[in-house]
Amino acid sequence: MSIEISTDPSRIDVSLVHDFLSSSHWAKGRPREVVERSIKHSLCFGVCENGNQIAFARLITDRAVFAYLADVFVVPDHRGRGIARLLLDAIFEHPDLKGIRVFRLSTRDAHGLYGKYGFTSTVNPEKSMELFLDALE
Repeated sequence: MSIEISTDPSRIDVSLVHDFLSSSHWAKGRPREVVERSIKHSLCFGVCENGNQIAFARLITDRAVFAYLADVFVVPDHRGRGIARLLLDAIFEHPDLKGIRVFRLSTRDAHGLYGKYGFTSTVNPEKSMELFLDALE
């Protein structure tokens, strides 16, 4: 298996990312131009095997204090092989993310994976707030 992980934006398969996200439960219907803009303004990680992208993650971060992990996926045919762990290892080893004090994410069904990296439920939910706007109108 020839796995390579890159943060080079030119190596991200935007069509693959858009196709996956726009049919996912968390980004259903997300327009391509929104996916393109989110990639442009984030630190993105693409995982390729033999030159074909098989996984993706992006971090919304100031590269100093805070990072939000988003849009993490492994293409279904490549799941169960440890690809997500390789991806997360690469994220936590990235030099631009050293010193980050707070990592956040949202997940519906991957608590076990993220728990292995120290993620827990929000410690003080009474101190957190969020606002959802329907941007797809």
